[in-house]
Amino acid sequence: MARPDQRRRLRRARRGIDPRERLVFEQRLAARLARHRLFRSSRSIAAYLPVDGEVDPSPLVALAWSMNKQVYLPVLAPFTENRLWFTRYEPDTRLVLNRFGIPEPEKIHRQRIATTALDLVLAPLVGFDAAGNRLGMGGGFYDRTFAFLRGRGCWQKPRLVGLAFECQRLPELRGASWDVPLHGVVTEEALYLFGDR
Repeated sequence: MARPDQRRRLRRARRGIDPRERLVFEQRLAARLARHRLFRSSRSIAAYLPVDGEVDPSPLVALAWSMNKQVYLPVLAPFTENRLWFTRYEPDTRLVLNRFGIPEPEKIHRQRIATTALDLVLAPLVGFDAAGNRLGMGGGFYDRTFAFLRGRGCWQKPRLVGLAFECQRLPELRGASWDVPLHGVVTEEALYLFGDR
């Protein structure tokens, strides 16, 4: 199946999850990741604000704040096409809609962090497979932003962990040369870790 067709099918599936069931799934997923060293040992964590049926990382964000971790949100980089910056996110951060209608911190609130200084990136996704390939929305924002990870052979931060529902898991996803694979994916059923990434 072509990527655009896969995207349509998987986006429909995640939007179709019953709201009560979704809440249970998200709480289960958050509890699973919160117990793992990937989350517990991270001091600087990038999250996102959900759109279009994406997993809501709010429980993990609230837990991170309670543990005195620093949380960051993606914002559209102003001078580079299809890249992200990550800026500080606190409970009182004012948000504005970007050109895609996605909330991000208002400019005056932005305290930017280098992507290499992040410990953990909670990444939204449309689909994933057992090899850690990620199917995003198609803009390539995460792949361009974290392209530097493709050339690293040994452990480097940040660790990219996708948040997804089991209905977004594919048997196989053909990766493109520019795709940045995930270190792991957490769902309501499991925490999948991929190789020695």
